[in-house]
Amino acid sequence: MQKVDFIIRADYLLTMDGGLDVIRDGAVAVTGKNITDAGTFADIAKKYSAEKILGGTNKVVFPGLINTHTHAAMVYLRGLADDLPLQEWLEKHIWPVEGKWLTSEFVDDAVGLACLEMLKAGVTTYADMYFYEDTAGKKLEKIGMRAVLGAGIIDFPSKYAQSADDYFKNAENLITNWKGSELVTPCVAPHATYTCGPDNYKRASALAEKHGVLLHTHLAETRFETGLCQQRFGKTPVEYLDGIGVLSERMFAAHCVWLTDRDIEILAKRNVGVCHCIESNLKLASGFSPVPKLLKAGVKVALGTDGAASNNDLSILGEMSTAAKVHKAVTEDPTVVDSKTALLMATRNGAEILSLGDKIGSLRPGKRADIVIADLAQPHLTPIYDVYSHITYCMRPSDIETVMVNGKIVVEGGKLTTMDEAEIMAKAKVWQGKIKG
Repeated sequence: MQKVDFIIRADYLLTMDGGLDVIRDGAVAVTGKNITDAGTFADIAKKYSAEKILGGTNKVVFPGLINTHTHAAMVYLRGLADDLPLQEWLEKHIWPVEGKWLTSEFVDDAVGLACLEMLKAGVTTYADMYFYEDTAGKKLEKIGMRAVLGAGIIDFPSKYAQSADDYFKNAENLITNWKGSELVTPCVAPHATYTCGPDNYKRASALAEKHGVLLHTHLAETRFETGLCQQRFGKTPVEYLDGIGVLSERMFAAHCVWLTDRDIEILAKRNVGVCHCIESNLKLASGFSPVPKLLKAGVKVALGTDGAASNNDLSILGEMSTAAKVHKAVTEDPTVVDSKTALLMATRNGAEILSLGDKIGSLRPGKRADIVIADLAQPHLTPIYDVYSHITYCMRPSDIETVMVNGKIVVEGGKLTTMDEAEIMAKAKVWQGKIKG
């Protein structure tokens, strides 16, 4: 009998590997930060022993959910300005507040709240685009969450940087400080075609290439963005970025709503990953990303929440449910984005577009132990005929019981184990008072 740190047992084990089969009475063995084995409990129990067995009856186990696009610190701006078009929302409300309050301290405290919300909802990894990401990285180490942190780059001054050189210096420092970290992966994040000119996009791409890191951007999110790009350059945003040579498998792009068939061909050819943020797109009336077409073309599509200021939560379970239902209605085809596809987008696809597919996204021996245990003994999850269907259409963040990241239990009994929840919430109240004035 090989000694392991944990055996995690459940009525249903979804490894999200291979053919997405459901393992009944399944188990995962964990040693240190890695998964040692996964299979039926009977097989695992023959080979391994552990002092601590997690899970049990009325449980389902699946890989940690992955939020491939958010602005974590903007959780402090949740509900600040709702029911507005994107440009008005940004220019008249969000940017002025950020101009007044955005500091390293703001990001430190706000990221704590964002991580608390995500971890308790089963999200173990997120991809960010914001400022003061070094500060975010330090908070992630304390709280025990995994993230891809993108150093934001825009053409105009902010409290974070006064010039293009400042933005790129900060981005290079982020890469130097965090490359090789176990939990934090740095990347370069030019904001969008309407806030970054071609020179800064090319410079960002060159920096990412130099250091072997990813490039993250907003792309074709709104009709406004698409029209402005066509007016300035005579091309769609996808055609424009492809023309200046920045689209590649290194790029993962958020939104991708206003796409032509030619755009989809380009994204597929360049192996660009797409972060589908359907609830933000719905709330801002940005439109409907053609996800079924993207998937059919072979584009890797994952899920993102966008920031809590435009969603207004950070639940990937919510994104799964909304995406699966809305695309059926838009296409008038009830078979598109089925429940297995939705969970695949939330796990393995997310890991792959973040270039973390060798570490996370499925429960396979040798991968990191980023694992969720959810409680099925709930009225809204009863009876059970198809566990994938329940996770996509019925499960709520409150059903998440235990969350493990890198082999460490960070949520147990629905409570954060690594930091004081009450302190995190109290800091948010203090900032609320400052921002509200």
